[in-house]
Amino acid sequence: MKPIKVALAGAGAFGIKHLDGIQNIAGVEVVSLISRELDKTKEIAAKYGISHVTTELNESLALKEVDAVILCTPTQMHASQTLACLKAGKHVQVEIPLCDVLHDGEEVVQVAEKSGLVAMCGHTRRFNPSHQYVHNQITAGQFNIQQMDVQTYFFRRSNMNALGQPRSWTDHLLWHHAAHTVDLFAYQCGSPIVKANAIQGPIHPTLGIAMDMSIQLKAANGAICTLSLSFNNDGPLGTFFRYIGDSATYIARYDDLFTGKEEKIGVSGVAVSMNGIELQDREFFAAIQEGRQPNSSVASVLPCYQVLHELELQLNDA
Repeated sequence: MKPIKVALAGAGAFGIKHLDGIQNIAGVEVVSLISRELDKTKEIAAKYGISHVTTELNESLALKEVDAVILCTPTQMHASQTLACLKAGKHVQVEIPLCDVLHDGEEVVQVAEKSGLVAMCGHTRRFNPSHQYVHNQITAGQFNIQQMDVQTYFFRRSNMNALGQPRSWTDHLLWHHAAHTVDLFAYQCGSPIVKANAIQGPIHPTLGIAMDMSIQLKAANGAICTLSLSFNNDGPLGTFFRYIGDSATYIARYDDLFTGKEEKIGVSGVAVSMNGIELQDREFFAAIQEGRQPNSSVASVLPCYQVLHELELQLNDA
């Protein structure tokens, strides 16, 4: 089987996570790196042995050897760049979120379906071994979610990325960080969200976004979810999931999983890696090779963005 040749756009914190993960995947080669700052991009390309460097996505899309593209670019570019990749005949994986305007996400899904290409969105929580363990318990009929209690907390009062470097764009609690949990809740329940409520705190005077938000969700099967989000929280940082079920309680902290009594559960045997980004990329490349739709295809995650759209309308009317 010939190797899959990949262009990666966005050499920031998340782009580097993908480059690290791909190094562990046989039959895949990153042949083009796209990012805003040419000198910095050249430096990263040299480290990972990537031959082609550019600041323009279209230049990489014009390369015949490129089979697939991974987009780790600013949120506001996701939908338009995904469309550009599909129209250029390239398989595409776009980092979460798929869009920050529902209509754009719907257009991506329509174009993807007509193209026959693999189009995937990086909903990493579906792939983290801790959440996969819970998912396996659910599909085996051994656990049913009654409630999820989730905290997504950061301390971010200026535009900085995960590496502490300045961002050229503004992050968003609803369209980015809430997307992880809204999608995961419906995915783990195996049931669509039928009710959603949101309230938000004050708008930041310079960033122009709400720094605190609270979301309630209900699935068709009766399960509920409460999500608290903040950019004002001065530690601990990250997202913490409590699954309260009919037979157990699980607490997931990224790739670590515990019982409700803080007893650690081993999840190293759940998948071939403990790295959620690597597992996400493995699914993308496997779907290309096998000619199938991936877990977290753009079509499968669109309901998440329909809920986010409804919540945004609520918040704007409040």
